[in-house]
Parts: sequence; structure tokens; C-alpha cells
Amino acid sequence: MYLIHGDDHGRIAERRASLRARAEAESGASGSEVIEGDASTPEAVGLALSAMTFAMGRRFIVVDGVERWKPADVETHVLPALKGLAPDMTVAFFAREDGRAKVPPALVKAITKAGGDVVEQATFKGRELPKWAMAEARRLGIELEPAAAQALVAQVGERQQRLLRELEKLALEHGAGTRLGVEEIQDAAADSAEIQVWGLVDALVARDRRSVFRAFLELREQGESLQRLIPLMARRLREVLAIADRLEAGESPAQVKSSIKGSPWALDRRIKEARATDTEALRKALETLADLELQTRGMGDLSEDTSAVRALGRMAAA
Repeated sequence: MYLIHGDDHGRIAERRASLRARAEAESGASGSEVIEGDASTPEAVGLALSAMTFAMGRRFIVVDGVERWKPADVETHVLPALKGLAPDMTVAFFAREDGRAKVPPALVKAITKAGGDVVEQATFKGRELPKWAMAEARRLGIELEPAAAQALVAQVGERQQRLLRELEKLALEHGAGTRLGVEEIQDAAADSAEIQVWGLVDALVARDRRSVFRAFLELREQGESLQRLIPLMARRLREVLAIADRLEAGESPAQVKSSIKGSPWALDRRIKEARATDTEALRKALETLADLELQTRGMGDLSEDTSAVRALGRMAAA
């Protein structure tokens, strides 16, 4: 028996997917059952746990949405069924907790008493994240200095899933046994908005108008201001332009890479973009960004978003 609960919904989803894959691998589709959505009620789950089955091998039942259950219904319908659970049955309860939506205490107590595993997947508060990041880094085979862990959280943000993905990238890039300091983190990681800005600039360089508008709207929907986005976009465009100018002047990609700090993968990508771009178009794009910045400071007649969309359209068509 398992109970996985907490407010880290991403980790809970990963655990659920992993268990479903294991169930189907061991028992096939006929040996696993998922109870979710409106069908996930204490009464329905109690009946499923008590039902006879002719399936061969171990039977897996995955129960979602436990955080919506009322304690009285759990005691009436689920707890009696758990007492008579067949030895060849594995049942896993998942509760994505949020606010007042919590797993019923009686279910926690019953599973613990029966010797089952109760795992809480909880998000950490901001001040706890550097310590968590250091522990996750050790699990992945690398070491983060305390200051580096703080820098990582400051740059990437407080979403644990995003932090974990960044740690996995660092582990792959630097290899097991590496100890990373602040400089390595600053070179390799970027905050979430900047990562998306890179995608927006990539689309601009490639003249992909649809991707340009989609990336811009996503950034605006998550609350990013044009006053922050414009400098980030300009910096990225200048980086690509500087590399393009050096390549046109006769420098080799190896010479460019040897003089710029940063992730080798990121540098290879920027060099590839620079080789494929039109330097004159990049210069015009930077001029357009400068004009857009003036308009967002009250020097234009249109709204910020209208001005930005028009400017991006000109840049992508340049």
C-alpha cells in the first residue's frame, strides 16, 4: 500500500506515472486499474478493493483525487476494504493537496498501521531551497557549494521541478564528482524569463513569426514587463550579432568559443544562429527595439502590447 500526498504536484505526477508504468509492465493492462476524476469516490474505491478478479498475477489499483474525500466516507467505505486487502494486490493513493484540500487523516493512519508507505511530496519554502538543491545535486553525483546553491535558486526561481531540471543539466554537462561554485552556476543557468527570452530571440533570428508571437504572449501572460523584456532581448541579439561579425571577419568557430565563457552547448547554438543570420537584419532589429523602448516610456500613441506586436512583426520580417 502506498499513499503519496503533498503540494508538490509535479513530483506526485511523476510518482504516479512511474507506478502506472510498473503496473502495466508487471501485469499488463488487465492487471492495473486507475480510478480518477468523478469516479474516484470512497464508495467506488471501497467496492473496487473488495471486488474479485480473474486476472492473473499482481493486481494494481491507482487511486487519484484522495484530497477531495470526506473523512466520514473514508471510514465507512475505504477502511473496512483495506483490512481485507488481498496479498497479491497493490493499491496506491494519490492526493494533490492545496489549501484546505488535504488527505483524510484516517487514511494516513490506516495505511501507516498496515505497514504501508506514506510519502509526503512537499514544496520547500524559499529559504529551504538551497539546502534542498545541494542534496539533490549530491543525489545526481555533483556537489554544489552553499553560495552556488543560493545563486541557482536566485537565477532559476523557486519551482522545484525547474531547479531539478537545471541540476540534471549541470550533472550531465560537468560529470560525476564535480564541485560547482557560483561562477559555474552563473555561466550555466539563467532565470526562467531569460530562458524564454532566448526562445523568443531564436525565433526572431530564424524569422519564425508564429513562434515569435507565441513566445511573446506567453511571457506577457506570466507577468513579464516590457521594461524587463526589451533589455534581455537586446542583449541576446547583440551577442548573436557580435559572433556573426567575428565570423564574417574571418575568425573560426573555435576561436570564437575559446574567448567566450559559458556552456559549450549554448555557445555552439549561438554560433550556429550567427552563421545563419543576416547581420544587417540584426542591426535593424536592435534599432527597432530601441524605438520600442522609447514608446513604452510614454512616447507613443499605442498601447505597450500593440507597439510590441508591431515591432516584433517588423523584426521577424526584416
